[in-house]
Amino acid sequence: MSRLHRVVDKGAEPVRRWLGALRDDLWTWRADPLPPSVWLRWFPHGIVCLAALGVLLGDAAQLNDNGGVDPGFAFLIALVHAGAMVFALWRPIAAWWLSMVAVLVGAFAVRAVMVAGGDTFTWPWTAAGIIAHLFVLLLLALRVRTRVSVEALALTALATYVVQGPVGAVNYQPTGQLAVILFAVVVVLGTALRGRREARAELEQQTTLTAEERARRTILEERGRIARELHDVVAHHMSVISIQAQVAPHLVQDPPEELKENLAGIRQNAVEALTELRRVLDVLRAEHPAAGEPPDGAAAPHAPQPTLDRLEALVENTRAAGLGVTTEITGERRPLPPGVELSAYRIVQEALSNVLRHAPGATARVALTYDPLGLRVEVVDTGPTRRAPASPGAGHGLLGMRERAVMLGGTLTAGPRSGDGYRVDAYLPAASPTGPATDPAPDPQDGTP
Repeated sequence: MSRLHRVVDKGAEPVRRWLGALRDDLWTWRADPLPPSVWLRWFPHGIVCLAALGVLLGDAAQLNDNGGVDPGFAFLIALVHAGAMVFALWRPIAAWWLSMVAVLVGAFAVRAVMVAGGDTFTWPWTAAGIIAHLFVLLLLALRVRTRVSVEALALTALATYVVQGPVGAVNYQPTGQLAVILFAVVVVLGTALRGRREARAELEQQTTLTAEERARRTILEERGRIARELHDVVAHHMSVISIQAQVAPHLVQDPPEELKENLAGIRQNAVEALTELRRVLDVLRAEHPAAGEPPDGAAAPHAPQPTLDRLEALVENTRAAGLGVTTEITGERRPLPPGVELSAYRIVQEALSNVLRHAPGATARVALTYDPLGLRVEVVDTGPTRRAPASPGAGHGLLGMRERAVMLGGTLTAGPRSGDGYRVDAYLPAASPTGPATDPAPDPQDGTP
């Protein structure tokens, strides 16, 4: 017997799980309000309320005039039907239960009249009752999982079958088959619309995440590119330190051993730092083989990085490409830290490249203003005179210029001018926030012409 009990319990376990899931899905009072439409705002809510008013008047008249139900009771049943429609806008599952109660109570009220010899009437669903339940099931299917919608539809069909079939009545026009077919169509429609809405929302979310990931990846790639650009600058200084530490003992007659040891330590540390720097650079080149590497290979990566001394050459190249450019230098021109010079050059380069791509027919002005604390770089254009052609690229040049300025402790603003044209304004301090030495920072697209 114990074995038989275990077999029975094992067979009944799936049924218990299914009944538990059914209870969790449908025996709930949770709110799930219908959101306003994107374009029509509260128009769908108004349609439901207007239809509920029609159901209230029509159902009360049908139940009283044709079904023979007492006027007060008929109005109460119709009020529950209409109320379930409106209630479904906020709590669709609870509204479904309310609609089912109204249907069953109305069906048995009409059946009692039929059994007592009343006129022929549609049963178990009235026309207004079908309309009300269609709205309730549609609003339910729009906002709950497909499984819950199917469960509600199945229980509706089961109740309809039991009332019209085993329970039955006399002298009536059956409406159960038609009602169940219409209910199934509405549930399929609501489920399809809900799936479409969820797919669109997921697509928008994925698009947002993709854009954010693209911007993040671009920043990381450009930081690697700037690290490669700075390699020559930093490596030069480390090499000078190493050579000076090696030569210094020979410049002093009979240098003490302690001085020789310190200078040897300085030289050793400089050599080790230079070795580590080149190792990091090799890793960056391996991770981003296509970012900034010339197609022919070796010579260009070791070429000196540009400084503001090459600004005139950059301007001449831009003029040769068809853009009218003027330059203006204010203040006492002086050498700046290599990182500041490199970043200023790249900002001007990217800004002029943007003018070439997005403002055909415009002219540009490059202004450099030196002050005791740093350098202001301003690139202004007059705006396009004709429509710009489609331009390939990631479109992160402004993001890259801002990265360069911020990582130097500076600022960069860019945007349309009050009149026509566009303005890029950057301030690069001569000393970084952490000390006198400055290193530039990432630029998602340096835009080399």
